[in-house]
Amino acid sequence: AVVEALDNGKSIRETRDADTAVVIRHLYHHAGWADLMGDEMAGWSSVGVIGAIVPWNFPLMLLVWKVAPALAMGNTVVLKPATYTRLSALLFAEICAEAGLPAGVFNVVTGGGAMGQVLAEHPDVDKVAFTGSTEIGKVLRQATAGTGKKISLELGGKSPVIVFDSADLDSAVESVVDAIWFNQGQVCSAGSKLLVQTTVFDKFISKLKTRLGHFRIGQSLDKVVDMAAIVDKSQRQSIADFVEEARDEGADVFQTECPPGCFYPPTLITGVNTASRVVMEEIFGPVLVALPFRAAKEAIAIANNTLYGLGAVVGDKAHRG
Repeated sequence: AVVEALDNGKSIRETRDADTAVVIRHLYHHAGWADLMGDEMAGWSSVGVIGAIVPWNFPLMLLVWKVAPALAMGNTVVLKPATYTRLSALLFAEICAEAGLPAGVFNVVTGGGAMGQVLAEHPDVDKVAFTGSTEIGKVLRQATAGTGKKISLELGGKSPVIVFDSADLDSAVESVVDAIWFNQGQVCSAGSKLLVQTTVFDKFISKLKTRLGHFRIGQSLDKVVDMAAIVDKSQRQSIADFVEEARDEGADVFQTECPPGCFYPPTLITGVNTASRVVMEEIFGPVLVALPFRAAKEAIAIANNTLYGLGAVVGDKAHRG
């Protein structure tokens, strides 16, 4: 948990209570696959060499999601960690070696972004497993087309959170906070597009701003912070560019205070049109865009006006997610 917090910049509370806990559960679960493979998966066979490419937002968790099932079913893995976050992958490889995993079964190759395409195109790789941006996913799909390689892609998102006037607004505020500002908003399924019924829009936005006023932002090893640093200064600049573009378009931008350095404040944008880039594109940072809607049909139309399709949340009278 400490290595992940230091390497990525996320808070130790999240790496300890969320990331590491999920990693442990997945390792136990897929160990069960290996134990039951002969009886429960008799018709299944290994693929061969898996080229796994993972992003920087959940370095260890996404590593385990790819490596554990692959190894459990008798495959070998060559893993390429993200350029920004290599430490947990290298530590995991050391632990595997100490545990007695045979040489060559799990391998880590570090390098820049181009290394991922080299790995995907290598003739000895039988399957590519990639999590990351839609743009790179398209490149890898083109690179593997016609080669007979298997490929799995988990790409970007712009997930809507829809709040009706019948919802418990205080509970909905907490749901929104978790949906977008967890992990500094660097989550592919982050609820980054908020749709609120017009009858409670102003009231809900006011409650959300009050909640953000109590947000604690600080160093990753501080156990009481709500949000820590962005992974890298280039990613921070990308987030800032999106927000400044919205501001130039006339949007209302609400931000709280944050420390200097690679931090970015939790941001709430209102007063934008549905075609704005901050509404349509994945920002991958702590930025929430809020839009009003009148009826359910309109909310559904706005929510579905997207290039993505990872997830959605609906808050109504029963506050169902």
